[in-house]
Amino acid sequence: MTDFAQWMQAQGARTEAALQAALPDANTVPHTLHEAMRYAALSGGKRVRPLLVHAAGEVSAAVPAACDAAACAVEMIHAYSLVHDDMPCMDDDDLRRGRPTVHKAYDEATALLVGDALQTQAFVVLAGAGAIAPAARLQLVAELALASGSTGMAGGQAIDLQNVGRAMTREALEAMHRMKTGALLRASVRMGALCGEIDAQGLAALDRYAAAVGLAFQVVDDILDVTADTATLGKTAGKDAAHDKPTYVSLMGLDPARALAGTLRAEAHEALAGFGERADRLRDLADLIVLRTH
Repeated sequence: MTDFAQWMQAQGARTEAALQAALPDANTVPHTLHEAMRYAALSGGKRVRPLLVHAAGEVSAAVPAACDAAACAVEMIHAYSLVHDDMPCMDDDDLRRGRPTVHKAYDEATALLVGDALQTQAFVVLAGAGAIAPAARLQLVAELALASGSTGMAGGQAIDLQNVGRAMTREALEAMHRMKTGALLRASVRMGALCGEIDAQGLAALDRYAAAVGLAFQVVDDILDVTADTATLGKTAGKDAAHDKPTYVSLMGLDPARALAGTLRAEAHEALAGFGERADRLRDLADLIVLRTH
């Protein structure tokens, strides 16, 4: 089997090429908006969500071209969320992936429209994905819409903003992050699996995996916010503490948060026990998510 690092590089290049083709050309009207959309979506990053799509697609023997469409759509939603999250009315950050955020590189109005346009472009990509059967396309649209809406990512962000400076129970914090961060990661796994053939039992197992890695991703983010520096993260370090936001570290302490991340990693591996080698890339990604340093 291909080495994991080689696989990640190959899938990353595949996603980059697919995004290049799926995004509007910067030379078309409105030029600035299209240029800024590409600035936001083609700015690198770990591409964890597209990697999860492709890894889950390996479990269900999905056609790679079908996974390309799902991966692009998920990454466009993620990119839009980052553009809006960085704006002054939200988390107010000037740096993302080591360069100026969209509202700094352009302006606030453009950033707002970039987020709006990337969100709708994601559904354009899914609706026009010829490699995916029409019935499956409908499923993918529903998965992504639910994951990014008021009961998913957007709702989790709303709860997060409402609780700045307030104490939260661990249960409330977990519920918020399963929406804010976990919902889109879960959708990535489910969408990749639905690009191929998978039964209800298999999808339920992947759901358990996705729930574990989705929460682990946020726990590790909270850890890195206090242990890594700005240059390493590519975004402003210590921002959560500065804004008095509830995190796993502020609630539990650093070492218990690390222990929780380890427990969630083990749960993710356990959920994949029935898939054999088909799920090796999902196992590798669980390790990457928990053990990452940026």
